[in-house]
Amino acid sequence: MTAATDDRQRTFLAFAAVTTLFFAWGFITSNNDPLIVALRAAFSLNYTEALLTQIVFFLAYGILSLPAAWLTSRIGPVDMILGALAVMAGGCLLVVFSTNFGAFWPILGALFVLASGFTALQVAANPLAADLGPQKRTHFRLNFAQAFNSLGVVIGVHFGSLVMLGDPALQSGGHGAMSVASRGEVLQAVDRAFIMMATLLGALLLLFALIRRFLAEVAPHQPPPVPAGMFEALRSRWAIFGAIAIGLYVGAEVSVGSIMINFLNQPHVLGLSFEDAGGHLANFYWGGALCGRIIGTLLLTRVRASRLLTACGLAAGLLCVVVLASDGPQAGYAALSIGLFNSIMFPTIFTITLERSGVSQSATSGLLCLAIFGGALLPICVGTLADQLGLGAAFAIPLLAYLFIALFALSSRNESWGEAGVEPAVAGSPLP
Repeated sequence: MTAATDDRQRTFLAFAAVTTLFFAWGFITSNNDPLIVALRAAFSLNYTEALLTQIVFFLAYGILSLPAAWLTSRIGPVDMILGALAVMAGGCLLVVFSTNFGAFWPILGALFVLASGFTALQVAANPLAADLGPQKRTHFRLNFAQAFNSLGVVIGVHFGSLVMLGDPALQSGGHGAMSVASRGEVLQAVDRAFIMMATLLGALLLLFALIRRFLAEVAPHQPPPVPAGMFEALRSRWAIFGAIAIGLYVGAEVSVGSIMINFLNQPHVLGLSFEDAGGHLANFYWGGALCGRIIGTLLLTRVRASRLLTACGLAAGLLCVVVLASDGPQAGYAALSIGLFNSIMFPTIFTITLERSGVSQSATSGLLCLAIFGGALLPICVGTLADQLGLGAAFAIPLLAYLFIALFALSSRNESWGEAGVEPAVAGSPLP
């Protein structure tokens, strides 16, 4: 076996290990969708209040992304991943503890701890996965890893819908004030789900502790002699442009997923039970994202990333228009189909921005994850619009986000740096 072959095999094994992280965080974050339904019923929340469950995740990105990038540039991505997994497991256990108070706000606090771990994990794992191999395949690798994220989401929504939404107390009390006993049953179901997720994270933490030395040897970007500054990425206009696109994408995807179960539950759409609507969310919305990432990963070997991203942004926007202009099954399945075109957006925006930013990858990754906090505005707007005008009208907010993403893709339509031998942009260069 040649040294080059051995290096390729080691890189492949490292990439496979990192890909398990994408599956795990997809599995766990997707449980927010059924969790919103369960907490809304348990505490008689309106849509704006219920979507605070998502907003605490955005808040963690806003507060901790740049510090996580700063720390990653000093301790390296592998140690950051280990710390993130430990925080995430602790956050799941805190959710279980917080339900004993019988109130909504302590649960939000526990979810913030869980989200803090996700923030650190995303900052470290996304650029690491993109870099474990030849530079010309960065779009391919991150989309491939994100396909496993989508697989985790599909399985996670099924899991959360079964464990948290299948309780008889929720079925009988989901449309009105819930008794104390019924609320206790629903929160016990939430506890069971989060205990299982803590167990999964504990197993991953053990695995990565065992292979820590191997990953540290293979990781392509060890901490630099002069660590990146916390605000370095703010010198790059492309980093800022990509950050806005990332924030709008995440806000749109999360908003649509968060209201989907209640949207499909409406009699004038599909009239599904909460549990069945959760199954549709998993199979069609998140399942569409899984299929789209597999197809998109293959297409990216032949189609320029900017062109594919443009097409997906316009298609997702068109589906939002269909939801706004129609009713019944047509609106329901149009909403579910948005997931197919969401599929390649995050990894493609991420890698285009990494290529063009002209500053360190840890700083750019930190800014992109910080931008997820900006996406919190979308769930707030969607929840407010849903309370005032209905769930269907709330799709106007994601529509605007997808149009901006199409604009970002069109602006990067020239050959991407790193794909055709073009040198990276210098920090602070003007947008094309």
